[in-house]
Amino acid sequence: MNPTLTTLLNHRSIRKFTAEKLTPTEVDTLVSAAQHAATSTFSQQYSIISVTDPQKLAVLGEITGHPWLEGAGHYFLMVADQYRNAQLTPKNATTTANLHSTDKLLAGIFDAAIATEAMVTAGESLGLGSTVMGSILNDTLRVISLFNLPELTFPVLGLAVGHPAEKPALKPRLPQELVHFDNDYQPITANDPILSGYNHLITTYYHERGSHQRDETFTHHIVTEMSRDPKQRAEILVALAQQGFTLNSPIQD
Repeated sequence: MNPTLTTLLNHRSIRKFTAEKLTPTEVDTLVSAAQHAATSTFSQQYSIISVTDPQKLAVLGEITGHPWLEGAGHYFLMVADQYRNAQLTPKNATTTANLHSTDKLLAGIFDAAIATEAMVTAGESLGLGSTVMGSILNDTLRVISLFNLPELTFPVLGLAVGHPAEKPALKPRLPQELVHFDNDYQPITANDPILSGYNHLITTYYHERGSHQRDETFTHHIVTEMSRDPKQRAEILVALAQQGFTLNSPIQD
């Protein structure tokens, strides 16, 4: 083991923070860590917005259903960004088609997500805690309007960071046999004995943790997640179209 592995293998989401705000140096350090993460074709297709306005934080708390984010030491909005690259390239049919393509949308999403994970790990190495929040997509159009996001940008994740006021137990991950395969994909069945063992482990975790104890298995959790109303985030596709992403290949037959 080394300090990097220790940090990575002890990751846990933090949702309770002290009242201490991040210093400008800490914020700059996290942004610098994000900037040194891998990026597709070195195009750096993301932007980071520090959200410090209490009114905007309150709106994000309402959208996500997690008002505790308002008490974090700092809040970042991670944005897939092809708009900046659009300002740097000549306007012609090829560049326009590429910038609006599914390929470049995904590249921006990948860049933003990888940058977010770099900030999480960097923060934890400094003794900070965080929670990555995909729940900003509960009302994507409102987030776009709230932060004046231009065409060819899209909000990907929120990141609440701060000084932890809790140390929750580590949540057990799936056994490697269920996520790591050699050469070919390996399907799983509902009665797989490895999955059954993991379900039991998750049930024990929820029974023994300090708060929000409940009866739960991983299988039940997935069934619950897949049973959500698909209309809840149906506007994501509308928002992508509004932001100028065509969701198809730049080359048409």
